[in-house]
Amino acid sequence: MPKSNSNPNTLKALGAPTTYAHNYNPNVLEAIPNPHIDTTYFVKFNCPEFTSLCPITGQPDFATIYISYIPHKRIVESKSLKLYLFSFRNHGAFHEDCINIIAKDLIKLLEPHYLEVWGKFLPRGGLSLDPYVNYGKGSYEQMARNRLENHDMYPETIHNR
Repeated sequence: MPKSNSNPNTLKALGAPTTYAHNYNPNVLEAIPNPHIDTTYFVKFNCPEFTSLCPITGQPDFATIYISYIPHKRIVESKSLKLYLFSFRNHGAFHEDCINIIAKDLIKLLEPHYLEVWGKFLPRGGLSLDPYVNYGKGSYEQMARNRLENHDMYPETIHNR
């Protein structure tokens, strides 16, 4: 279960020697209090080196993962997020599963106003997948519906796949 710290001084990953989990591990996720709880703002993480394994063949899958959220009371500590995403390296899961797992773990940890996770996987067998999931609570539910309906209306030009 992901950890939520009320005191940033109790963080386990930040400032400590890095220990990598070799299997999926949501327990490395940590949160700290939102220092700007009085401000509505968007946070975006880009992870261009995400890897996981195909659960059938064991072959590696490579993706860029985009995580965006509007914080409520907590924000994710970024080193713990990097270690968490790294823990998928030997995890066997389909692309859609990885994206939903990441979203659910972050929603549980942060209880954000809004969150979205978008995976842009490199092709295997001539086909690339770009699963997208989002979540909004309270007044952000309509925003979530709108972004889900329109998230890929203007897709970018893809040069590397």
